[in-house]
Amino acid sequence: MKITKEFKIGLVVVCAIAALIWGISFLKGANVFSQKSYLYAVYPKIENLIPANPVQIRGFKIGQVSKISLIQKGGETQVLVQMVITEDADIPKNSIARAISSDLLGTKAIDIAIGNGKDLVKDGDTLVAETEQGLKESFNKQLAPIQAKAENLLGSMDTVMNTLSLLLSTKNRDNIDKSFESVRNALKSLEQTAFKLDALMASEKEKLSAILGNLSAITNNLHQNEKKIDNILSNFSTLSDSLAKSELKSAITNADKTLKEMNELLARINAGQGTLGKLAKNDSLYNNLNKSSEDLDKLLQDLRKNPKRYVHFSIFGKKDKDKPKD
Repeated sequence: MKITKEFKIGLVVVCAIAALIWGISFLKGANVFSQKSYLYAVYPKIENLIPANPVQIRGFKIGQVSKISLIQKGGETQVLVQMVITEDADIPKNSIARAISSDLLGTKAIDIAIGNGKDLVKDGDTLVAETEQGLKESFNKQLAPIQAKAENLLGSMDTVMNTLSLLLSTKNRDNIDKSFESVRNALKSLEQTAFKLDALMASEKEKLSAILGNLSAITNNLHQNEKKIDNILSNFSTLSDSLAKSELKSAITNADKTLKEMNELLARINAGQGTLGKLAKNDSLYNNLNKSSEDLDKLLQDLRKNPKRYVHFSIFGKKDKDKPKD
């Protein structure tokens, strides 16, 4: 059988078309000759997820997104994503199909988080879907605190500017100038005081040297008499211990008791009780003693003038005829 030229051309064209289809599919990530299975996931929304995006497990590509369509579920419009699995992988039914960003440019991928169930998915099963926070949302979330701080900073800067504007008014500028002038005068006074102090130190250098020498001598004497000082302190300590052990407390108690009794005695004397109280309060004894003293004085005077009236010297028993009459 002779093969015609046209048949050869047609066969080459068919092979070329098949190779082109296989190449396009290969470039899209689909292996025409591998075993395929389809899984589904329903998302509330999908950003930048397109067909041919990879489906992976822990970074290993097991398939790709084959189709994306809109469906009505529970009265809401949701996104149905069809995934074609080309690799042999055991995926439990409780696994989660999480839409993630695979790079910083926002390219999406579906990462399947393997569950711990024993039942494996079959062709046509639907996985639980989750969406990862996008780069924009993450950036906005991180930017929100910075924005709040920036707003607070701007408010503080506005307050500072208002305060500065008030401080830089004409009246406040004059006050600030006066304050600086006062500070300048104070610095000048301090400088003059420093000069006077230097002059005083220079003029009294010899006296200061003598004072420092005396202090050095005193410290040397204290150092040399350290043992004596220790003995004195020890004697004081012994004396304080002796006083503490002695019956000083009882002596103080007795003295206090004696003072109380003296106070009671003086109180009774002031009240006129007892002999001493009557002597202190009643003047009759003083008057009687005064009267007795006067009478004794009169008696002594009369005795000096008329001694014979009181003393008789008669050898013969003769009566005194010269006895004066009263």
